[in-house]
Amino acid sequence: MNSPYEYGYWPQVVIFSLIFVVFAFSFTRPKHWRDWRQFGTFAAFMVALFTEMYGFPLTIYLLSGWLSSSYPGLNLYAHENGHLWQTLLGIGSESPLAAHFNLLHIFSNLLIAGGVLLIMNAWRILYQAQRSEQVATTGPYAYVRHPQYVGFVAVLTGFILQWPTLLTVLMFPVLVWMYARLAVVEEKEIHARFGATYQAYAEETPRFIPHRRNRLQTFTRAVTPPEERHG
Repeated sequence: MNSPYEYGYWPQVVIFSLIFVVFAFSFTRPKHWRDWRQFGTFAAFMVALFTEMYGFPLTIYLLSGWLSSSYPGLNLYAHENGHLWQTLLGIGSESPLAAHFNLLHIFSNLLIAGGVLLIMNAWRILYQAQRSEQVATTGPYAYVRHPQYVGFVAVLTGFILQWPTLLTVLMFPVLVWMYARLAVVEEKEIHARFGATYQAYAEETPRFIPHRRNRLQTFTRAVTPPEERHG
């Protein structure tokens, strides 16, 4: 095994896993079995991720034969080389500083931070709408019907770009599929509760990906005085 071995930091594994698991629980508040299944899968993703990021690099260990022959002289167990996309592409593996400040790493950080902010903002809007027993249609809900799920997928994508592992790469499409399926189920429940009001909102607003027409309509509603909107 090459030296230095920059893993075995189990306190970091526990701390970072708890941060994201508690965060997800706080903003999803699972109630039904399907919610708990999705939450459990997300929690497993985070534990698997941080276990390999700080505890034991299972993916690098399993791929060590191929990596050693393809990248001779590379210290596989130096922490900056755990950013496998960067290592494979030949960027950011020269030093810890380069590993954290190349374009790929910066983009992944933006995805993670943006996803977290989107989840928090969407939760605030949804909470206010639920208290007033209305359909959430403002803020990020003016662009997509499920901004929280978009936020979670952005976070997952950011981590996959930043620190891919065999387990998380396998779990990623499963989680995306679970969010998509959960969104469809929730829409049926909301439609049964709010009827035509939700139907009209759903016809104007895409499920996950905002489109240009929707953005233009949202901007028009924002800048047009109420008395002129129907004139």
